[in-house]
Amino acid sequence: MSKAKTYSNDEIEISFEMGLCIHARNCYLKLPQVFDPSRRPWVQPDAAPVEEIAAMIRTCPSGALRFRRLDGGGQEMPTEINRVTVHENGPISLQGRLDIDGQEATRATLCRCGQSANKPFCDYAHVKAAFKATGEPESSDKQEQIDHDDGLKVTAIPNGPLKLDGPVEITTGTGRGLGKMRRAFLCRCGASKNKPFCDGTHKDIGFEG
Repeated sequence: MSKAKTYSNDEIEISFEMGLCIHARNCYLKLPQVFDPSRRPWVQPDAAPVEEIAAMIRTCPSGALRFRRLDGGGQEMPTEINRVTVHENGPISLQGRLDIDGQEATRATLCRCGQSANKPFCDYAHVKAAFKATGEPESSDKQEQIDHDDGLKVTAIPNGPLKLDGPVEITTGTGRGLGKMRRAFLCRCGASKNKPFCDGTHKDIGFEG
């Protein structure tokens, strides 16, 4: 994992971890006066009100951008519902009280094409690999009654799927529910015939990750 760089003033500290960035460009498109990759330094925390900066950073899907308020303002809180979203021809994004291989997070974007050089995180390799997978798969029959009383532990099983332990709702990119459960195994080799769920194909193709 790359080391995060920080940019700060008296009100807010902004951290950026390049190794997590998927170049969704939310930051530049929403607050170009603060986040401009063509400028050095590319983050200017004095260029917008602190509330606007914090609100934008909360929309960063990968968690590459994070903030810490230094002025006594509200810090980022995880969403009450742990959620996994399946994206068309792309990765899965997660929100909630996350523990990803021992790292705490509130937002993350994880690889499901099998090609990322930064597994289990997405590095946009799915674009170069021309990965194809629907973002609107059929709903699962796993519709458990769950209480959102705990965090979601995400474990990348060596050479296998992502194991989810904890209450989670899995949705399509348009928000349609795929399942509610307390345990799931999601494909990260890119070859499952039951995406986003694992069907054991990683064993047949010799997936390494």
